[in-house]
Amino acid sequence: MATQKSGRSGSGERSPGRRAVLGAAVLGAGTAVVGLPGVARADARHGNRDLPVPTVVAHRGASGYRPEHTLGAYQLALDMGAHVIEQDVVPTKDGHLVCRHENDITATTDVAAHPEFASRRTTKSVDGTSFTGWFTEDFTLAELKTLRAKERIPGTRQRNTLYDGRWDVPTLEEVLRWADKQGRERGKRVWLHIETKHPTYFRKLGLGLEEPLAKLLRKYGRHKKSSPNFLQSFEPSSIQRLNKLVDPPLVVLLSTANSRPWDFVEAGDPRTVADLIKPEGLKWMASFAQGIGPTLDLIIPRKPDGSLGTPTTLVEDAHKAGLILHPYTMRNENTFLPANFRKGTDPAAYGDAFGAFKAYFETGIDGIFSDNCDTALLAREDFVNG
Repeated sequence: MATQKSGRSGSGERSPGRRAVLGAAVLGAGTAVVGLPGVARADARHGNRDLPVPTVVAHRGASGYRPEHTLGAYQLALDMGAHVIEQDVVPTKDGHLVCRHENDITATTDVAAHPEFASRRTTKSVDGTSFTGWFTEDFTLAELKTLRAKERIPGTRQRNTLYDGRWDVPTLEEVLRWADKQGRERGKRVWLHIETKHPTYFRKLGLGLEEPLAKLLRKYGRHKKSSPNFLQSFEPSSIQRLNKLVDPPLVVLLSTANSRPWDFVEAGDPRTVADLIKPEGLKWMASFAQGIGPTLDLIIPRKPDGSLGTPTTLVEDAHKAGLILHPYTMRNENTFLPANFRKGTDPAAYGDAFGAFKAYFETGIDGIFSDNCDTALLAREDFVNG
């Protein structure tokens, strides 16, 4: 994409007020998180007064306890007290946005048990990686609604399989209606963190994500600067497109340092994530976004033995650029934790998640994604009151 390749910042100049609102207190508030726990709030950064710092984002809902991206997972996360709840969106064949982490639904639905869809199993290259299975873009919404959701990693989360088949695949519109209803009943807005998945791939199929997403946000009044949702993507050009369409806070997601966003690959842009987290890369992203969502290893790299090393300067550098940081993803199980916070030898058993949360919060991050939002909230309470 030309805008991606040139790295121009013109698209960000349409709404400097939004950047000022989010960015004005980033450095001061971010410092307060470390120096004066519990004082810092997200008011100036988000243009709202109902998000505390550090913010707990329920990763795909309460996915440590329910099959991910189901209304059951979202509801449990909200009931647990998560500050923000995440949705990943992919399209159906007929252009509806549905909530799945990937367009490959083999592991997250019972599609393999439906003989009527056996012929739909195929192999595709998505962002340079080959997958064999069933894909949302090959199903109409009506067909997709005949499927039921299931636990993605049953070997690690066997207890979650109790809920296999209980919920279907929700549309984003259903989630927006649910959030509005819950907000009215609770007297408090429900915050969402909505991610466009594989936007370049889908755009090539004629199933662009940004325009239908913006249309839905406008329909439900969530398109404004003060709306209770973040919009995020691993492809900066998707965020640039959204920046031209709607005004909520925008977040660029960042994978491993040596990786390249797929839109960069398609456009021939040689920059890697390592380039984007340098001051000049952060300044470029701040021209059209208000935050970044780096993998936790970009905040504190792991040593060769898997234990946590020395924190990088990314938090300080991002705050200087006027960007907030919502890194991903904390989980309770040993298999996901840094080696120095694991307990015992069972990879599916819980380790010292509280110790790991403390280490990450102490870097001054503004929020964190977690599959176990109840644990994250307790860890946050320990941190702000410690």
